[in-house]
Amino acid sequence: MSKTAKENKFWLVGANMGYGHQRTAYSLKDFAYKREVIIANNYQDIPWKDKKIWKTAKKSYEFISNIKKIPLIGNLFFRAFDETQKIHKFYPKRDLSQPNFALRENFFIIKNFKWGRHLIAKISQKPLPMLNTFFVSAFMAEVFNYSKEIFCIICDADISRTWASINPRTSKIRYFAPTERVVERLKLYGVNSENIFFTGYPLPLENIGNKNLNILKRDLSHRLINLDPQKKYLSQYGPLIKKYVGKIPKKSDHILTIMFAVGGAGLQKEIGIAIIKSMQEKIRQQEIRIILSAGIRQDVKDYFSKEIKILGLKNIDIIFSKNIQNYFRDFNLGLRTTDILYTKPSELSFYTALGIPIIMAPCVGSQEVFNQKWLNKIGAALPQENPKYANQWIFDLLDAGWFARAAMQGFIKAEKLGTYNIQQVICSG
Repeated sequence: MSKTAKENKFWLVGANMGYGHQRTAYSLKDFAYKREVIIANNYQDIPWKDKKIWKTAKKSYEFISNIKKIPLIGNLFFRAFDETQKIHKFYPKRDLSQPNFALRENFFIIKNFKWGRHLIAKISQKPLPMLNTFFVSAFMAEVFNYSKEIFCIICDADISRTWASINPRTSKIRYFAPTERVVERLKLYGVNSENIFFTGYPLPLENIGNKNLNILKRDLSHRLINLDPQKKYLSQYGPLIKKYVGKIPKKSDHILTIMFAVGGAGLQKEIGIAIIKSMQEKIRQQEIRIILSAGIRQDVKDYFSKEIKILGLKNIDIIFSKNIQNYFRDFNLGLRTTDILYTKPSELSFYTALGIPIIMAPCVGSQEVFNQKWLNKIGAALPQENPKYANQWIFDLLDAGWFARAAMQGFIKAEKLGTYNIQQVICSG
């Protein structure tokens, strides 16, 4: 770490509201004060009143996410909830600065119930720039007049009005945008241009390496061999690959590997087992390796273990930890030898910048629809076909070179140095 990074620390504040906000913080923790991530809804000495408000919000989200699986009534409830975080059509461009209901509600609770005042008072004891991965804690800092700079990282490819402050033109919150669309969207919401930085999404340093991307390029070179067994893409685009990645080895250091990752609410775990059932003969013959990412959910891990045992398979890895920091560490390590990431288009959409093609499971929520659109636009992902026949359609796509193409599109089109870019902006202030 550079001398500048050591001398210019900042408070790093995340939130336990699914994996997205904590995963975003994880990549930046080495630059933070004490290398610590403060969880806004679960830090030491958090007042019971604040914790209760946070808990209610989180339970509501998880309940709505899970109730979606119930026919008819589930979709009705989910659509009603999703309307509160709806992202409106971008065109025609117009003034979208008027606050929505969800934003007004957040500010009402912060102001009238002093939600978050304790958190801001706590970090004010050592005033440093404050970097938030969730908009609510940024709003808390603004309402309670935090003396230092307030930054907020956005972890989706497009965002609802809820992310910008209630008075965006006078707000001091500064935003790190992962995509150019987010930059333009913030402007429509009334955020001043000087408070918006297009940095890209912060990716884990253990998967990137240095600013020359030494680890990323090395891993991608081995991945491309597995993604293009017939060498249709490699033979046609060899000069492009050499320019961006470097020399490709003759043989990969691992067999074809697919990782299936569930989200924080534990949804879609059945898809992972459907893939394994379809691929079981290839798994037994060691033609393919499957990694199941269960996150920190014991119920998901137990479900995976039970189904794998029934199938009599022993060589399937499950990534799980009760500690979320350990889970992120193990997940990132697993990504280094992952060739295809199979997941819903959450914040993990940005991991395509590592040169990992994504198979998109169905979206959950408005923001994931826009993540899906972004992935389609840059050509870095492919939609799932029926998981029951994954042993057919995945290998057809491999033989045609489509996954190799998607890997290179993600690597070239998506910003890879978001972690370094964010650190540089904060530390140059």
